[in-house]
Amino acid sequence: MKFGTKAIHAGIKPDPSTGAIMTPIFQTSTYVQKSPGDHKGFEYSRTQNPTRQVLERNLAALENGNHGLCFGSGMAAIDCILKLLKPGDEVISTNDLYGGTYRIFTKVFSKYGIKFHFVNMEDSTQVESLINKNTKLIWAETPTNPMMNIIDIRALGKISKKHGVLLGVDNTFATPFLQNPLDDGADIVMHSVTKYLAGHSDVVMGAIVVKEDKLAEELAFMQNSCGAVPGPQDCFLVLRGIKTLHLRMERHSQNGKTIAAYLKNHPKVDKVYWPGFEDHPNHSIARRQMRDFGGMISFTLINNRLEDAIKVLEKFKVFVLAESLGGVESLCGHPASMTHASIPREEREKVGLSDSLIRLSVGIEDAEDLKKDISKALEAV
Repeated sequence: MKFGTKAIHAGIKPDPSTGAIMTPIFQTSTYVQKSPGDHKGFEYSRTQNPTRQVLERNLAALENGNHGLCFGSGMAAIDCILKLLKPGDEVISTNDLYGGTYRIFTKVFSKYGIKFHFVNMEDSTQVESLINKNTKLIWAETPTNPMMNIIDIRALGKISKKHGVLLGVDNTFATPFLQNPLDDGADIVMHSVTKYLAGHSDVVMGAIVVKEDKLAEELAFMQNSCGAVPGPQDCFLVLRGIKTLHLRMERHSQNGKTIAAYLKNHPKVDKVYWPGFEDHPNHSIARRQMRDFGGMISFTLINNRLEDAIKVLEKFKVFVLAESLGGVESLCGHPASMTHASIPREEREKVGLSDSLIRLSVGIEDAEDLKKDISKALEAV
């Protein structure tokens, strides 16, 4: 199936009891058994739920994987992945990543004897130089959050296979519509489903997709044992959102291109970070591993003043100042004080995350209205 067909049909069948075309919300905690162990495939909803199972199969199909697992949030999904590790293990991570991921790495799992190395992954040779006998996981985002750096998944996949190390990729920004890391050698794909997959700013959820059966068994054991699973109502909402994922991502990418070009030519804007520009670092890799360049953009202001960024953010009307991204509505944010505040300033500045950096999640509104909103906001400086 082509992607648009998979989004609507993969892993989804009409309800056998009624013929309902939409997957029912199985709002139940437990299931009646005819005899001990004699049941219809479901025992307890922490372990399995029919609505969640359909969503997990749908997500697996979209990422060209064999197994999907859903969690109560993106961070719960990352938590599950890290629980594959043990004290003494080491992780090599990109140095530009979501603040919540950095926090769980450095403030939670480092306490249990897991060592994390943060490196610029735009040059994959820097990753290989850090691998030793204790390295068990390479963790990448691409495009990265918020600097939109592009990491060569295929190159990391070759390195991970050469050294017997797992490669995990956070595919939240790209979505499976734009990029499929498993096809380029990743072992694990993670999504904050909250964002583009659900797409309507009404759900918090995470997901993991893998190909290998044994790895899926380990992750499913952790999912069940630790219990950070989503409820059936949220799974239903995500299934509904995914049906338009391909249409939404086309519009996000189209609007993203328009807004990025507008910002690049604005006299009050200094740098614009969007992987669709030919002069964006590793643009050629983005062209190879992505089908389009999405609607996430970051930019800085001339003179790089925090007070100017705040003025602009306060003056937006169509772009709404809020945490998160990937909804149909356009959002703006200030990573240094919002999504990435948990990262020390000196670490943020190493990757270019300055105090005036503004991140946009370009929605699916009319692009002309978005440009007018930006124009009025920039009048504040």
